Amino acid sequence: MLDHEYSTKDIFRKNFYKDWRKEMTSEEKSIITDLNKCDFSEMNEYFKAQSEARKQMSKEEKQKIKEENERLLSEYGFCIMDNHKERIGNFRIEPPGLFRGRGDHPKMGMLKRRIRPEDVIINCSKDSKHPKPPPGTKWKEVRHDNKVTWLASWTENIQGSIKYIMLNPSSRIKGEKDWQKYETARRLKKCVDRIRTQYRDDWKSKEMRIRQRAVALYFIDKLALRAGNEKEEGETADTVGCCSLRVEHIKLFPKMDEQEYVVEFDFLGKDSIRYYNKIPVEKRVFKNLQLFLENKQPEDDLFDRLNTSILNKHLQELMDGLTAKVFRTYNASITLQQQLKELTCPDDSIPAKILSYNRANRAVAILCNHQRAPPKTFEKSMQNLQTKIDEKQNQLSAARKQLKAAKANHKASHDDKSKKTVEVKRKAVQRIEEQLMKLQMQATDREENKQIALGTSKLNYLDPRISVAWCKKWGIPIEKIYNKTQREKFAWAIDMAEKDYEF
Repeated sequence: MLDHEYSTKDIFRKNFYKDWRKEMTSEEKSIITDLNKCDFSEMNEYFKAQSEARKQMSKEEKQKIKEENERLLSEYGFCIMDNHKERIGNFRIEPPGLFRGRGDHPKMGMLKRRIRPEDVIINCSKDSKHPKPPPGTKWKEVRHDNKVTWLASWTENIQGSIKYIMLNPSSRIKGEKDWQKYETARRLKKCVDRIRTQYRDDWKSKEMRIRQRAVALYFIDKLALRAGNEKEEGETADTVGCCSLRVEHIKLFPKMDEQEYVVEFDFLGKDSIRYYNKIPVEKRVFKNLQLFLENKQPEDDLFDRLNTSILNKHLQELMDGLTAKVFRTYNASITLQQQLKELTCPDDSIPAKILSYNRANRAVAILCNHQRAPPKTFEKSMQNLQTKIDEKQNQLSAARKQLKAAKANHKASHDDKSKKTVEVKRKAVQRIEEQLMKLQMQATDREENKQIALGTSKLNYLDPRISVAWCKKWGIPIEKIYNKTQREKFAWAIDMAEKDYEF
């Protein structure tokens, strides 16, 4: 990890050194007293050489590894559930290493220990043949709990969190769960107006806790914010969601850039991704926020009478199965559907329609604040694409000249042969125009997508039946929208949705 910027951070080095000292012999402890004097470059070179050697492998060696991986998959990658053979998700345990965490995690640099068979609980039915532990070892426990969906679990040493091995997303049980999630979000559609009216009325409530709950719900609904759970201090990076916002995370502006009642949000959300947004809100919300901020310090809670469980308990009373998360799924899916209606032009070519689809998907990713750092290779791949576009444009002007010449020739001779030549040249021009347009669409798409991650919303927040129906309606091959893994995960939707499906 020497080439990684993590290894330059003080907290990373401090945690690493502390954990390393625990592993040293007393002799090593007396010699190694200062991490800054340690030189790991030889080891680093060794691992780099190994990684290079792997890249230089011959076709035969690669084939051998592939066959071994397939053998492992056939042995460990499947289970029998309710008499059906089901694919297991990731059945490999993480190797030991140095913990990184997201953002400024207070535990970065700590040693992630190797998981031993004695740490692992296996879960299977009583009469089944469960996997045997390696010779000379035994599992922590073999249990038969049919109320849960995991097949193996262990506790990792850094956060003390429990890790699980589950079924693959394409399995029946995951598909059904997925389907139920979107059906719950569709139920919300029927009562969302009633809920919105209610939280608007609650802004005027005599009770402060009800006002806070109503304003938080407005943010969750309007901005698709996550609810935000309470966390142990010093255990994790300092990230927040709606209910755990602090005074320092918002600023109020009665007027700003021609708009009234503007709230500026600036906080670190899930995975330490910054959420920054300036948004005009309704006057009542603004007045309430001013009230919530009175006599508070920057580190105080904005919603001091509210937490996620209070909010979800209230939502449960409004609609069966409703949680703050359902709003995010609902708003994401409904946005995709509306955007597709607005952006898809019936006369567009397939590449143009796909660009419209990606733009609709982008609108959702922006709503959900799914960001990414621009890929390292971004500039280079854009240059390559631009070169291709320039070449195509040269090809096109050459083809147009040829067409012009052929037309002139036909005008002079009027024979069948010259007429055919004109047709051939015209088709060539058309073909090159289409290819050029496709490349230009690609460039636009890539540029607009530079800092936005589309995958998260596509996999977790968008009802796949909307996309499937759109593909069926406009004759777009489904593989242009979903890759192989996604098609396996959403097989239920591909079978279920007709072209007139409405979320």
